[in-house]
Amino acid sequence: MPRPSDNSSSVLMVQLSDSHLFASADGTLLGMKTRDSLQKVIEQVLAEQPQVDLVVASGDVSQDGSVESYEAFRQLSGQIEAEKRWFPGNHDESLEMQQAAQDSDLLDPIIDVGNWRVTLLDSSVPGSVPGLLRDGQLQLLAQSLRAAPERHHLICLHHNPVPIGCAWMDPIGLRNPDALFAVLEGFPQVRAVLWGHVHQEYDQLRGAIRLLASPSTCIQFAPGSTDFKVDTAAPGYRWLRLHDDGRLETGVSRVVGMHFEVDYGGDGY
Repeated sequence: MPRPSDNSSSVLMVQLSDSHLFASADGTLLGMKTRDSLQKVIEQVLAEQPQVDLVVASGDVSQDGSVESYEAFRQLSGQIEAEKRWFPGNHDESLEMQQAAQDSDLLDPIIDVGNWRVTLLDSSVPGSVPGLLRDGQLQLLAQSLRAAPERHHLICLHHNPVPIGCAWMDPIGLRNPDALFAVLEGFPQVRAVLWGHVHQEYDQLRGAIRLLASPSTCIQFAPGSTDFKVDTAAPGYRWLRLHDDGRLETGVSRVVGMHFEVDYGGDGY
């Protein structure tokens, strides 16, 4: 696996996505104990990344929407000494997330790090699996981009704004991707769009914009699957080296030696 280069004129961001934690420490998703798998991923981060500047949790932090699950995520991710930001996915509950994040800047949607601005968008819709960027979120994005023309920009959201090659996921991605890209196309300083939701790697270009998706810290979805299918790949995380000159290096690292048997008859996704 490629490692980020050591460069003093850059910052390192780590993405932890789709952790699906429960109120119970023993909560399982399709046979995997999600707190245990998150802990193993965090241990991998600590072993591989001596200096992390920013950790972004890109939605579906919780599976059951409980305050306890968010408090557990806050405690576990606290092992990584870095700035941290969260935003919700379709399994999250905003009020409970806000309660667990109180007295912190965890839910602040804009953060400047190095020569970059990272803008975090809320694409969640209560009671819905597919996502939508409402007018307020699109306005937030445009304002964030306009306010920092001298910076390179990374945009993050939960739902995939493009098809990823899994037929069953296409209907549950972002419902209004054209609105997102219409905003982005007016700002040449946008370097990348990063999301979660799909529990697998994705890395493509749309014009000059890098499109990136990442594995879950728990179960993985099988790439290229027509119907819902869990992959055998291990949990992991994405690292992103954000250089001051606008270059972006990135890679995915997965836990080694972790195996589990999918339980399709247990708690479902």
